[in-house]
Amino acid sequence: MQLPTNPFKAALRAGRPQIGLWLGLASAYVSELLATTGFDWLAIDTEHAPNDPRSVLAQLQAVAPYPVHGVVRTTSGEASLLKQYLDIGAQTLLIPMVESADQAAHIVAATRYPPAGIRGVGSALARAARWNQISDYLHRCAQEICVLVQVESVAALENLPAIAATEGVDGVFFGPADLAASMGLLGNTTDSRVQVAIARGIKTVSAAGKAAGVLSADQAIARKYVGLGATFVAVGIDTTLLIRAAQDLRAAFPDVAAVVPPPAAPRRS
Repeated sequence: MQLPTNPFKAALRAGRPQIGLWLGLASAYVSELLATTGFDWLAIDTEHAPNDPRSVLAQLQAVAPYPVHGVVRTTSGEASLLKQYLDIGAQTLLIPMVESADQAAHIVAATRYPPAGIRGVGSALARAARWNQISDYLHRCAQEICVLVQVESVAALENLPAIAATEGVDGVFFGPADLAASMGLLGNTTDSRVQVAIARGIKTVSAAGKAAGVLSADQAIARKYVGLGATFVAVGIDTTLLIRAAQDLRAAFPDVAAVVPPPAAPRRS
């Protein structure tokens, strides 16, 4: 069997913008549905959504037949956790709250087998290796693994040039919500200070020859990020899309009261 290629990593290296959607509903059925809608990548969230390796595995399997790439956003950069997601077949990992080059280097090491890194070897049990049926998986898998780190604090911004320069880091993703909170602007992701910081960050990452990414459900802001050089941009969240569509549909019937019929009277024998 052949090692699966990572078209998302190839696109980032070629500088081709990749438009994505965030997934938080933790459902393989929903993920498959959204895999048919034309996005380049889908972020399967485990940090804030009720996902674990089993539910992530089901979603990776569900989207596999479609021309979309599953990106797994982990809860942390712990080596034992990254190993699990790599073994079940994730080729692109997005790791939150990275604040230093040393932390970024440790994350990269967790995705590489010794002697290049510290990833534990268990390919006979790993879907990623097709249970040892992929020829030379152990020596070649790193070619297709994409490591994305999240910069989302003031401290991380100060260390951004070093983080972006870390060997093995393929891209840097800016988290507007946590960045705003770190700047004392909790809930104000559109504040000009947050926007300026992200714009500068995108330019810094691009200058380092790495891919820059960000999330914004505001279409105008998302387009601005692409114009600044961001190459992987998430433009929506499944939970938000569902809520807004449901709210809009209910609002289309303002003149119809929600009437609950009274329970039927018990029949007398």
